[in-house]
Amino acid sequence: MTTSVGIREFRAGLADFIASESPVAVTRHGQTVGSFIPTRASLDADISALRTAAATLDQLLAEKGVDVDEVVAEFKAARAASVK
Repeated sequence: MTTSVGIREFRAGLADFIASESPVAVTRHGQTVGSFIPTRASLDADISALRTAAATLDQLLAEKGVDVDEVVAEFKAARAASVK
């Protein structure tokens, strides 16, 4: 089932339309000027990819003997110096 909305309503409710599962026909002066078809994000695949990346990063840091707390402290110091 396609919902029909005007351009202003579409812009104002974009976040809701993105989260929706149904397509939207966007109209201007009663004429359809476009269609929006939301896609379902694969949240499980994204989470799995992030976990794999984190595990790889942890392994690389351990192999190189890098202390994460030292890296964070260096980053904060560099950022503070660049802000001044």
